[in-house]
Amino acid sequence: MPATSDTRLILLGTKGGPRVASGRANPANVVVVNDRPYVIDCGYGVTRQLIEAGIPLQQVRTILITHHHSDHILELGPLLYNIWACGLHGPIDVWGPPPLQQIIDGFFQSMMYDIDIRIEDEERADLRKLVRVHEFEAPGVMFETNGVRVSAIKVRHPPLTRAYAYRFDAHDRSIVLSGDTTFFPGMLAFAKGADVLLHEVMYLDGIDRLIARLPNVTRLREHLVAAHTTTREVGKVAAGAGVKTLVLNHFVPGDDPSITEDMWRADPCKDFAGQLIVGRDLQTI
Repeated sequence: MPATSDTRLILLGTKGGPRVASGRANPANVVVVNDRPYVIDCGYGVTRQLIEAGIPLQQVRTILITHHHSDHILELGPLLYNIWACGLHGPIDVWGPPPLQQIIDGFFQSMMYDIDIRIEDEERADLRKLVRVHEFEAPGVMFETNGVRVSAIKVRHPPLTRAYAYRFDAHDRSIVLSGDTTFFPGMLAFAKGADVLLHEVMYLDGIDRLIARLPNVTRLREHLVAAHTTTREVGKVAAGAGVKTLVLNHFVPGDDPSITEDMWRADPCKDFAGQLIVGRDLQTI
């Protein structure tokens, strides 16, 4: 299919973690290739953010999930429902690791009463039959369609054993989305030569302030340090992979106003000499 527009990445939600706060929305992104949107992760608010980004919901036919922490899937079911409510009649594909099918089936079970009524009363197609779930565990090429090849690699995000990064190779650009991950050498090879690397980031000095605001999270610091990439490491990833542009995303903490843009930039710039963007919601790259 001939290219009709430039490939672009739109950041829908750039705050890491499950808490909802003012400012940054929860994790979600969309890659648009040949006018077709591919949604990656469905944090709380993804439906509204897609609308704000000018993406018609009925055009969304592919969703990819990096892993099953709640901040990445809390609005997966509602997004599927909202796409259906906008008049979906054709299939929609959802890719991700197990137990993706169980998660989607659970949502449909919770909405069975409403779905059944609308099928009968409004003569809608059955949403449950339109959603095609593609569970995978092995890394590799997920699919090639509409002028884009989408690949996945397993990343390190303990305690989860099934967490993935995605790479989009289109006619004009290559875009890598790290998902949630600690630093590991495999990311350098996976992102090698990419035009854009969208990578999660954690500001280590802000973690103690974050924990002080939250009760009953005695092991949170241990988890964050083990499972995420610090500002001191992310520049090394981008430099080692030889990417053109590094976009910081999934900020942890993502709602601390004392952490300035210059503070997010300072460490990565020590190692990475390319273009560095401190991502913000609804920004197009």
